[in-house]
Amino acid sequence: MDSDDAELDQLQAAYKEAVEIWVAAIRAEEALASVHHSVVELDAWENAHFAAEDARAKAEATKAAYEGVLRSRLFGFD
Repeated sequence: MDSDDAELDQLQAAYKEAVEIWVAAIRAEEALASVHHSVVELDAWENAHFAAEDARAKAEATKAAYEGVLRSRLFGFD
């Protein structure tokens, strides 16, 4: 394995991990949406939504980093 592949593998793994965290956050939000809501539960549900959005943003950032390096290597541009 050369260092180019190692870097791509690392970026790909980071992206996959970020997506898994995002999926878990979505499932946590969904679970809170499926119960009878009190004010406390509503706040928890809303906070879960914000956590899912943060996880989505991180997944998109890691995808962009991976995709940018991949495009540069495959096509020679950024």
